[in-house]
Amino acid sequence: MLIWNLAEYVAWALSAVLGAYIVIDWFRTDSRYSEEQLTSSHEGQIEAMTEQHEL
Repeated sequence: MLIWNLAEYVAWALSAVLGAYIVIDWFRTDSRYSEEQLTSSHEGQIEAMTEQHEL
Protein backbone atom coordinates (compact mmCIF):
# COMPACT_ATOMS: atom_id res chain seq x y z
CA MET A 1 0.00 0.00 0.00
CA LEU A 2 2.93 2.35 0.66
CA ILE A 3 4.01 2.30 -3.00
CA TRP A 4 0.55 3.40 -4.16
CA ASN A 5 0.43 6.26 -1.68
CA LEU A 6 3.87 7.37 -2.80
CA ALA A 7 2.82 7.13 -6.46
CA GLU A 8 -0.24 9.24 -5.70
CA TYR A 9 1.85 11.97 -4.05
CA VAL A 10 4.30 11.96 -6.96
CA ALA A 11 1.42 12.28 -9.43
CA TRP A 12 -0.07 15.21 -7.49
CA ALA A 13 3.32 16.92 -7.30
CA LEU A 14 3.88 16.46 -11.03
CA SER A 15 0.41 17.84 -11.70
CA ALA A 16 1.14 20.91 -9.57
CA VAL A 17 4.46 21.51 -11.36
CA LEU A 18 2.84 21.25 -14.80
CA GLY A 19 -0.03 23.51 -13.73
CA ALA A 20 2.42 26.12 -12.42
CA TYR A 21 4.40 25.93 -15.68
CA ILE A 22 1.22 26.50 -17.71
CA VAL A 23 0.25 29.55 -15.64
CA ILE A 24 3.78 31.01 -15.77
CA ASP A 25 3.95 30.46 -19.54
CA TRP A 26 0.51 32.07 -19.92
CA PHE A 27 1.66 35.23 -18.11
CA ARG A 28 4.96 35.36 -20.03
CA THR A 29 3.17 34.98 -23.37
CA ASP A 30 0.53 37.53 -22.39
CA SER A 31 3.19 40.09 -21.46
CA ARG A 32 5.29 39.58 -24.61
CA TYR A 33 2.59 39.67 -27.28
CA SER A 34 -0.44 41.88 -27.84
CA GLU A 35 -3.93 40.43 -27.96
CA GLU A 36 -4.17 41.41 -31.62
CA GLN A 37 -1.01 39.51 -32.46
CA LEU A 38 -2.09 36.43 -30.51
CA THR A 39 -5.49 36.25 -32.22
CA SER A 40 -4.32 37.00 -35.77
CA SER A 41 -4.12 34.24 -38.34
CA HIS A 42 -1.33 35.42 -40.59
CA GLU A 43 -0.52 31.85 -41.64
CA GLY A 44 -4.16 31.26 -42.55
CA GLN A 45 -4.18 34.34 -44.76
CA ILE A 46 -1.10 33.13 -46.62
CA GLU A 47 -2.68 29.71 -47.17
CA ALA A 48 -5.93 31.27 -48.39
CA MET A 49 -4.09 33.35 -50.99
CA THR A 50 -2.07 30.42 -52.33
CA GLU A 51 -4.80 27.76 -52.39
CA GLN A 52 -6.17 26.79 -55.75
CA HIS A 53 -9.43 24.90 -55.88
CA GLU A 54 -10.29 22.98 -58.99
CA LEU A 55 -13.70 21.51 -59.69
